[in-house]
Amino acid sequence: MQFTEQDQDQILVQGVTLDQIDQQIQHFVEGFPYLNVIKAATIGDGIVRVPDDQITAYIHRFDAATHERDLVKFVPASGAATRMFKSLFAALDGKSDKSVDEVFTRLTDFAFYEDLKAAMATDGLDLDKAVADNDRKTILTYLLTDKGLDYGSLPKGLLKFHQYIDGPRTPVEEHLVEGAAYANADGLVKIHFTVSPEHRSRFEQLIEEQKADYEAWLGVTFDISFSEQKKSTDTISVNMDNSPFRNADGSLLFRPAGHGALIENLNDIHADIVFIKNIDNVVPDEIKEPTITYKKVLAAVLLDAQQQIARLQDLLDAEDVSDGYLAEADELFRRTLFTLPPDGFDSLSNEEKVAYFRRKLDRPVRVCGMVKNVGEPGGGPFWARNQDGSVSLQVVESAQIDLADPAQKAIFDEATHFNPVDLVCGLNDRHGKKYDLPAYRDPLTGFITAKSKDGKDLKAQELPGLWNGAMANWNTIFVEVPLITFNPVKTVNDLLRKEHQPAEE
Repeated sequence: MQFTEQDQDQILVQGVTLDQIDQQIQHFVEGFPYLNVIKAATIGDGIVRVPDDQITAYIHRFDAATHERDLVKFVPASGAATRMFKSLFAALDGKSDKSVDEVFTRLTDFAFYEDLKAAMATDGLDLDKAVADNDRKTILTYLLTDKGLDYGSLPKGLLKFHQYIDGPRTPVEEHLVEGAAYANADGLVKIHFTVSPEHRSRFEQLIEEQKADYEAWLGVTFDISFSEQKKSTDTISVNMDNSPFRNADGSLLFRPAGHGALIENLNDIHADIVFIKNIDNVVPDEIKEPTITYKKVLAAVLLDAQQQIARLQDLLDAEDVSDGYLAEADELFRRTLFTLPPDGFDSLSNEEKVAYFRRKLDRPVRVCGMVKNVGEPGGGPFWARNQDGSVSLQVVESAQIDLADPAQKAIFDEATHFNPVDLVCGLNDRHGKKYDLPAYRDPLTGFITAKSKDGKDLKAQELPGLWNGAMANWNTIFVEVPLITFNPVKTVNDLLRKEHQPAEE
């Protein structure tokens, strides 16, 4: 691909190389291959179910380890709430439906009701009268646009989600409360939010205003940090013929490459254990307990796996590795790390087997919570074949599977569980040295998406998803977690579900 001198200057400023751009364009031309899923991961066959009578022991295991481990809670929080208010934006244009009717019928049940009332009162308007007059356009204007609360363009993390006796809470504040319950190392709670540049100051202001009160109430010290998606992770956009898409001024168009770009942000985190959870998956205090319990359970599973991995690594470092040690390594991979060797593995020499096991053991570890599938869109747990011929557990999006292939479609339909983005990650090796996380990404698991700009169609490219291809070459364990731990707010109406409303007295 030929680029002008101005193009090359722009690419340099973007922080990427010409080789990377050429590779991205090659992906547009060739597309990304489908993942070869072998079977759905199910209870007893890829998904671990922790017996109820062992839960307490797991919690104690984790609690004991917090005194000697560096913990961080990592929260992707840059997403705007625009899609959350899709139906209300349509209503602003005069198109209503049942979900919009529900919003207006139950307007007082929203935690942002008083803020909305105050915003309208500033301009001499009465919210209750507007409701009585069915003046939906005025109400929505003050809710969604910068004439009032501007909720239509703010990130979800800054919206008022839950109502309490002492006032409403945003998801950011809910993550503080939740983090204090499990990401707590001797009173120090580290939480990292990834945010968009245009909203960073609002996040910082919220923390500055609320931090001291939450510290006093919870008896902890918060260490809150922020980062933004790096410009160097943006990908080039192309026209439908795969030529570079150009803005009106002739410059190249780069677009953010999805949550997979956050592997770079995660790579900048220095901690022994990192909890990952989306910004909108929070609940009021009265139903937080299962989330706290299972976060600790997942972390204890991680600690046990790391201990077993380190022990085997020490054994395989010996000059003369016995057949017994190889058998033990094979057992660990099959039973605990759910990884099957490539075809023909049994015919390899002992030296080759040792090299394979050592390579596979020396990787980041993640334990992923899985909930029963209740029809939510998104990734699921599958056994999939990797580029080296091995088979392991992967979180797979539907777009990664060739659903036109009847056999692959049948496997996809057999999935019993769903990925709620509930991860506990070990980023360091047995010596405490941090892994270089991008090195464990599968670059062939990106996505091509259809977009438009200035009325012209274009193709955009997303990097391998953070919990999909970006972690494809990690050691992975799936653990079933209760459905109550998954309560995301995808639409404004979700805030009216009982899980997000105050408990009845």
